[in-house]
Amino acid sequence: MAEITKNMKISDILALNELMAPFLMQNGLSCVTCAASQAESLEEACEVHGIDVEDLTEDLNDVLREYMEAQEEAAKS
Repeated sequence: MAEITKNMKISDILALNELMAPFLMQNGLSCVTCAASQAESLEEACEVHGIDVEDLTEDLNDVLREYMEAQEEAAKS
């Protein structure tokens, strides 16, 4: 399973699944829809918006893990 790190580009995080963009926006990174943000790392974006990157990275990985578990369960059905 992929793991999100603070060094990942926003565009790479968004490509992981459809839950990433809304989650980032709900957590203060409304810039994810801006073309310029696509080349920023998660850490850079958090720094600009005054968000704790460690907490957000942990939360993103929780969302990703839950998504993957739900996908695996659905595949078993």
